[in-house]
Amino acid sequence: MVDSASTTEAPSFATVPLRPMSVPAQVAAERCRDFHEVMAQRRTVRDYSTRPLPEGVLEWAIRTAATAPSGAHVQPWRFVVVTDPERKRRLREAAEAEEREFYAHRASDEWLAALAPIGTDWRKPFLEDAPAVIVVFEVHKGPNSPRPYYTKESVGIAVGLLLASLHQAGLATLTHTPSPMRFLNEICDRPQEERAAYVIPVGYPADDARVPDLERKALDEVMVRL
Repeated sequence: MVDSASTTEAPSFATVPLRPMSVPAQVAAERCRDFHEVMAQRRTVRDYSTRPLPEGVLEWAIRTAATAPSGAHVQPWRFVVVTDPERKRRLREAAEAEEREFYAHRASDEWLAALAPIGTDWRKPFLEDAPAVIVVFEVHKGPNSPRPYYTKESVGIAVGLLLASLHQAGLATLTHTPSPMRFLNEICDRPQEERAAYVIPVGYPADDARVPDLERKALDEVMVRL
């Protein structure tokens, strides 16, 4: 059986020449290792400084996030950058209202036990303390947007690139997912076809910031060779 993409027939859609990165084989693993050493220092941070962000860093990080692959190349994401103090206050108040309900009534005992080592609760001061909060929306079919495919997978990959880019800039982040999230459409002035998926505070860690003493799984626990 021959893959149709490998035939010599001209495709029916527009193409451009592929210009791949030229990485010598002898340094490929070294580059991966260097990137790992940087990313292994990434931690979820809940205590933020009010120190301003460097000019242009959010724009470049979001440009990087938007290079992610997406189903049918629909690019079903919207990154709303919130820096206005009043809007951040409203965001925090609404998120904490949902979180109080979650911790008091919605979360199972098993879920609460899993969260215990991380030390989280309904309080979310980082939504006001961090100089910026990026609210990431999935863009679904609407008057000005096509139907997306593999929406959650596409947006998830984009958020991974966003977190990596911000970490490369020396900034701390957190992925907050209050549920339900419909209140974010009003706070961020977004239409109904956009559905909030992640709330990401961005900033420098506070001088006295601390993080849970956690360990990541070893390679042989997460990788399988066949």
